[in-house]
Amino acid sequence: MRWVGALKVVGPISDARKIWHERDFPARLQVKPELLLDPEQGVPMRQFGGRVSFYPDASASSGFHGVLRGSPTLLKNSSDGDVILEMLREQALHPVSRPVDPKKLEKRLYPVVSKVGKREREIAVSVPETQLPDTSSTRSAEGVPAMARKHTEIQYQLMLLGAQMNLGLWVARNDRSQSYNGQTLGDMQGVVDRLPTQFDEATQRTIELIDVLWLKNNAIVAAFEVEDTTSVYSGLLRMSDLLALQPNLDVALYLIAPDDRQGKVRQEMLRPTFSLREKPLGSVCGYISYSRLEDKLDGINRLGLGSSLKPTFLNTLAEYYGR
Repeated sequence: MRWVGALKVVGPISDARKIWHERDFPARLQVKPELLLDPEQGVPMRQFGGRVSFYPDASASSGFHGVLRGSPTLLKNSSDGDVILEMLREQALHPVSRPVDPKKLEKRLYPVVSKVGKREREIAVSVPETQLPDTSSTRSAEGVPAMARKHTEIQYQLMLLGAQMNLGLWVARNDRSQSYNGQTLGDMQGVVDRLPTQFDEATQRTIELIDVLWLKNNAIVAAFEVEDTTSVYSGLLRMSDLLALQPNLDVALYLIAPDDRQGKVRQEMLRPTFSLREKPLGSVCGYISYSRLEDKLDGINRLGLGSSLKPTFLNTLAEYYGR
């Protein structure tokens, strides 16, 4: 009963990937996010009562179901779409959080094959979404929380560097509509619309939520979690989930976080759940502070060295707590 986003149709796409078990549904539309809201920040349906033609009575609890619950339906009144999009944009700019029934937010479970020795068994796992940003922090002139703005800036800088190295780019699907320096992240040079499809559904879902990926020849070469608006623990969990799902995956992992969180990063890295793994997370996931990354990027941009670098150069910047 909430509106949480808007997608822009890019065009038809030929895609035979399995989505539902009962049928193939091969006729599909390729879309990209215009904006996405977290469920708690969605615009309640009742706020559209009397504002759109298919819901003329704000006091009624139904009447609009036929329009919204079927297959994608063209709105008969084109101004309805303008009203909906305007209210979504207003909510994104000035978010209001409203509690949501936890039962309605239960995460979908994904089947994965677990291997213990020579035995294989199928188990179900969940893939949590990114946590909500702290909207109580200081806001920028654009009305965006300052910490969230910094998060987007770091994503932008990492993507810009990847593009300079002629790498393919992926930005978390729930961040593709974010913008920095006049550039929407999802529209930046080198950003791909789809990830490599050699993984199972749970891995694919996990990878799609990582803040920034660098790609080369259809393979992931580096993954970055930028932490400031959520707890350090959540970023490490996503990296740990990825390694648990794909233990043989050879990808450089980095956690980018503010300088004053270095102690927190080290503390979390050394938690038993991470440090007692067969391959400790701290030995494969490096921490890079904001200032160290920004100083390095400043030098690279000033000297025009981006195109001559290899992704592995970040190993010299990172600190590891499990080696």
